Amino acid sequence: MIKSHTTEIRVRYSETDAMGFLHHGNYPSYFEEARTDLFRVNGGDYRAMEEGGFYFVVVDISIRYRKPARYDDILAVTVTLDAATPARLKHSYQVMRGETLIAEGTTQLAMVDGSGRVQKITSDVPGIG
Repeated sequence: MIKSHTTEIRVRYSETDAMGFLHHGNYPSYFEEARTDLFRVNGGDYRAMEEGGFYFVVVDISIRYRKPARYDDILAVTVTLDAATPARLKHSYQVMRGETLIAEGTTQLAMVDGSGRVQKITSDVPGIG
């Protein structure tokens, strides 16, 4: 199983604020894109998982902003699966522009069913085990 993966993302103009910086509210989406790519390279299929009635929901997120990013910057978002419990996944993230650390963070996800009840992550969920 691959524990770490890097996704390149180019900052779009619509993602910047009035000062021309990448708006802080976009980082969770960048984390999600990288995390979904990690799931995919490990054989995961979110669509099939959700059609089966299971969902990963973010239960905790932390972001530390180090340097600003601007329109048209190419960012490398690296996600690492740090821990997996029977019902949760913990990931860490680094957002880099070249050699410059832009931001770092963590998320915790819980596996739930359609009614929001916590479920165990089983081998039926490809890309985890």
